[in-house]
Amino acid sequence: MTFLTAIDRYIARLIIVPMLSVFFIAASLLVLDKMLKLFDFVATQGGPVNVVFKMLANLLPEYASLAIPLGLMLGILFAFRKLAISSELDVMRAVGLSYTRLLRVPFLFAIVLAAFNLAIVSYIQPISRYYYEELQFQLRSGALGASIKVGEFNSLQDRTALRVESSRDQGRRLEGIFARIADEKGQTLVISAREGQFFAARENPDTVILRLTDGQIVQQSPTLPNPRVLTFVSHDLPIDLPKIEQFRQRGVRDQEYFLPELLRIGWSNQSTAQMRYKSVANLNYRLVEVAMMFLLPLLAVALAVPPKRSSSALGVFVSIVMVVAYHKVNEYGQDVSSLGHVDPTLALWGPFTAFALLIMAMYRQLAYVPGGQPIGGLDAAVAKTAKALVGLFAARQQRRFAPKAVPDTGHPGQNAVAPDGV
Repeated sequence: MTFLTAIDRYIARLIIVPMLSVFFIAASLLVLDKMLKLFDFVATQGGPVNVVFKMLANLLPEYASLAIPLGLMLGILFAFRKLAISSELDVMRAVGLSYTRLLRVPFLFAIVLAAFNLAIVSYIQPISRYYYEELQFQLRSGALGASIKVGEFNSLQDRTALRVESSRDQGRRLEGIFARIADEKGQTLVISAREGQFFAARENPDTVILRLTDGQIVQQSPTLPNPRVLTFVSHDLPIDLPKIEQFRQRGVRDQEYFLPELLRIGWSNQSTAQMRYKSVANLNYRLVEVAMMFLLPLLAVALAVPPKRSSSALGVFVSIVMVVAYHKVNEYGQDVSSLGHVDPTLALWGPFTAFALLIMAMYRQLAYVPGGQPIGGLDAAVAKTAKALVGLFAARQQRRFAPKAVPDTGHPGQNAVAPDGV
């Protein structure tokens, strides 16, 4: 006898498809929302477009840690909802399969995905977050080849300003160039040229050559009584590239620490009180988010089975609201406990305990109470409210399109409603 029976394999097939679909949909929505902001940020900084996709790739582990629990819960919920609506669940219950026995496969999925999510939040997400911050730093510092912004004054050095009217060939050829260069001795060069082009300097990789064509140079110096004007056909202007600072070491932010590092910092006597607060809060936040996944099969089954002779999908809405609200409560608990105002055990594991008791009570209502429905009262209230709203709307539409009576004029037959077509 194998560990997984035919019914278990059937339930597994019902879970996999909606679980993967929800995971990809949730991750895609998060990525698309962030993509628009990153495109705007990269365009403002003048960086290449491909850096957007690199930054999104480094954000995928963070989004996956949020989408995996949601996909697990909705995958189980949709599978058991399909079994309940098609009456297959009643048949399984009639042959002696309890809800606890049917949860074997959902809990196997929960164990595997919780272990995978633990690996993500422990090691993958911290290092990817660090690389994301590094890309942001390089983009701001110009290490990713930020282009010259057309129509604006660009500060290339502390004493150099450059403005370009237009560019061609992906920024390699510039037109309408204006430059102002000042040195430490007080000498100022104001250069204007019809066009220019950048070249790399072989002797010095930290310098680029801006070759200008058809322009003039106005030189001003404290030693010269009058400005000196020079017209040129071609002039090479060396521009020193700004020195790019090295990015910081990993670990300035708590999100960039590995799980063992958080343990070491949180219980080290060499750490400051603020460091211990933040490390312990972040550690408990990651652990409680993973532990919550073991409650999702019970929640999904408790909300998947609609009342008899009903196909209400209220449970789907309630499950999403509960999981998202619990996630926000955990984020608030982490923020409060990282300041040292509340103990992390109370701020994070307290809501977890309350959430677990609520889910167990809902599951017990469904599995062990005859005819029990965890949200039966809420479903009935929503159904009555919807029926009342539909009736109110129908009555309003009926009054709107009802035929109007003819005003009384004192003549017989004038008050009768004219038939259609007369």
